[in-house]
Amino acid sequence: MNRKGLTRRDFLRTAAVAPLANAVGCCCTGTKFVPVPEPDGARLTQVARLSKVVLVRDERAVGEGRAHNPEVIQKMLDEAVMALFGERTPAAAWRRIVQPSDIVGVKTNVWNYLPTGAALEGAIKKRLLEAGISEDRIGIKDRGVLNDPLFQQATVLINARPGRVHYWSGMGSCIKNYILFVPKPSEHHGEACADLAAIWSLPIVKGKTQLNILSMLTPLYHNIGPRGFNEAYLWPYRGLIVGRDPVAVDATGYRIIQAKRREVFGEERPLETSAHHIALADTRHDLGRSNPSDIDLVKLGWADDILI
Repeated sequence: MNRKGLTRRDFLRTAAVAPLANAVGCCCTGTKFVPVPEPDGARLTQVARLSKVVLVRDERAVGEGRAHNPEVIQKMLDEAVMALFGERTPAAAWRRIVQPSDIVGVKTNVWNYLPTGAALEGAIKKRLLEAGISEDRIGIKDRGVLNDPLFQQATVLINARPGRVHYWSGMGSCIKNYILFVPKPSEHHGEACADLAAIWSLPIVKGKTQLNILSMLTPLYHNIGPRGFNEAYLWPYRGLIVGRDPVAVDATGYRIIQAKRREVFGEERPLETSAHHIALADTRHDLGRSNPSDIDLVKLGWADDILI
């Protein structure tokens, strides 16, 4: 199979014969990636190895009424970033992400039923300020990023959004979070948003994303229709998934949501819309790695009902 020329028929044929395809939409293997340090403390680059992803959980992260605990979420983010970059302090880890001269855009998500949330946004901003980024060089925004001067000039992007099932793309996660960097998002809805990863090659975002954070604090594991939100399908997983590779981050979140669906429904129940854009981000666009065997998953913290 030609990785660059994967067709929808190829995808469906592969998914039919590979058990792992049910988890991430594809069983294809290929060049593997892992962040490794460059000389002199420069930013990370990718070489042929595994994509490292950190899953951190804390049972105190979400309280009554799904209230987020800012102090606990700050601690979770710090632990995840330190583990991702192999550093002993948050300050050292964030120096791998940004330099004081950077302009940083934090692409968040403001969907009213399940936003990124002030606690996680605040945790990111705190570490950016401590890393020497002045407040006027930090933008935290969802809608309007395409025409925002700060995001247009950004040298670094940080991608942070909640994980949830999604009517148009099957899974709403880090890859899809960049859809507002295009003038007409609806143009990317074809074939269940199969080519969302193409957005990541546009000049406004290409090569700028230094960190992807998929909030699994209270993910949405089931939904019906474009406006069929039901809070009964939110659950307090109390986790964050952090990585440099957005495909590996999304594939990990997708596996957790699929495991939750099996637990609740007692069977393999396909999503309303296929989330094959995650696998195609790997096999068609080479954005990252979707196969679990290509992902180095590090698990930290609370392990009850981890589902992966």
